[in-house]
Amino acid sequence: MNRKQDLTQGAILPALIKLASPIIATSMVQMAYTLTDMIWLGRLGSDGVAAAGTAGFFVWFGFGVILISKIGTEVTVAQSTGKKKVSEAQKFAVSGLHFNLFSALIYATILLLTREKLISFFRLGDAAVITQAIQYLTVVALGIVFYFVNPIFSGIFNASGDSRTPFWVNSVGLIINMVLDPVLIFGLGPFPKLGVLGAAISTVFAHSFSTIIFIGLLSSKYSPFPDFSFLVKPVMNRIKKIVKIGSPIALHSMMFTIFAILLARIIARWGPAAIAAQKVGAHIEAISWMTAGGFSTALNAFIGQNFGAQKWDRIWKGYFTGLGIVSVVGITSTVLLVFFSKPVFGIFIPQGEAVRFGASYLKILGLSQLFMVWEISTEGAFSGLSRTIPPSIVSIVFTGLRVPVAFILASEQLLGLDGVWWSISMSSLFKGFILVSWFILVLKRHPCIVVPKFEYKTLFKWNLKYIRDKRCIDGKL
Repeated sequence: MNRKQDLTQGAILPALIKLASPIIATSMVQMAYTLTDMIWLGRLGSDGVAAAGTAGFFVWFGFGVILISKIGTEVTVAQSTGKKKVSEAQKFAVSGLHFNLFSALIYATILLLTREKLISFFRLGDAAVITQAIQYLTVVALGIVFYFVNPIFSGIFNASGDSRTPFWVNSVGLIINMVLDPVLIFGLGPFPKLGVLGAAISTVFAHSFSTIIFIGLLSSKYSPFPDFSFLVKPVMNRIKKIVKIGSPIALHSMMFTIFAILLARIIARWGPAAIAAQKVGAHIEAISWMTAGGFSTALNAFIGQNFGAQKWDRIWKGYFTGLGIVSVVGITSTVLLVFFSKPVFGIFIPQGEAVRFGASYLKILGLSQLFMVWEISTEGAFSGLSRTIPPSIVSIVFTGLRVPVAFILASEQLLGLDGVWWSISMSSLFKGFILVSWFILVLKRHPCIVVPKFEYKTLFKWNLKYIRDKRCIDGKL
């Protein structure tokens, strides 16, 4: 049974919610992998969380590499689907997978050869934490191919309008991870107590199981494409187009991780408890940006299909429908993080200095949640138009400013560790406001997109008018 969804017709709000909901659930499932590790490792103390969190930065950086093929594949598949060119969409999907596998092999090799130097950069100052972090990174590097291919498989289904299948597949992987985590971390039954190493092994095994299911589905009646096969010769022209579209977003994701690593080095001055607080706090905060990420992917597919089908009216309406939904999410997150920071953080690390650091993190970051979800959802809207450079510019500039601002504010004479949290929160505010303004400007300047204009009549009455460029009406574009 084919679950593809045509996003070029019908009511916009139900279409976005129907597409975004499984994507959000899938993102939550993916986040739950790490949260499961953090919850169980937190029972061993903050050292285990700090070790996994430190190694996790390089998994995070790897996701930036994944985005080259993920974003490029989603956009090209969505636009081809909108044009009703199924064969072309399938060829782009295969090309995206080819590039993704090549990237995974290169990245895994780099991690394995440099893992000790990568961990030493953080200057953790604790031999046990350093050893555990290296062990975690080694296991992840050996299984990194599964981390790489699953988001591409999910993206292929999402772009074709089927976001439910990736949710169910990733959920199966999560269940496996949830069962194996306590068994391998604490050594239940016949299994030895492996600690941080056990968390890494269980996560890699769960991802590999999801990969097997995805491969089976793409060869079955649930595949969005008929006769899907990986075993074809790579087509460089399609790969180049995918890389061209995906590279700007991937670059800003990788730079984002580099800046986060530099911030982590500043945070390390306060010890493993501060590192654990930042890592756990970021995953709690991820509830809102994962939700926004779901609508970002939905907007990518929605705008991509309508761009391909030249349904210009739906692009404007679809963007603001999505923006309105994520605004509710952002405001709700602010209330949760600001007023319930300590009990929420205590779920993961129940006591110690990390709780104080983590509660402060959540309160300060909670203030910028609305602008953060604006930024993330607008990235997807830009991608749907194949314009991935604007969000990359905004993100790289303002995320990069976090490092010098944090260095200044984190001095003992000013805010201390809270200065790092404020540098992150303030940059999110600026990024969200600027990116939304930029996208609106892009829409207003596009000759084919219908933009509502208001004409002042009386003090209390506005007359709504729609203006369409004559070039678009005459079909001269």
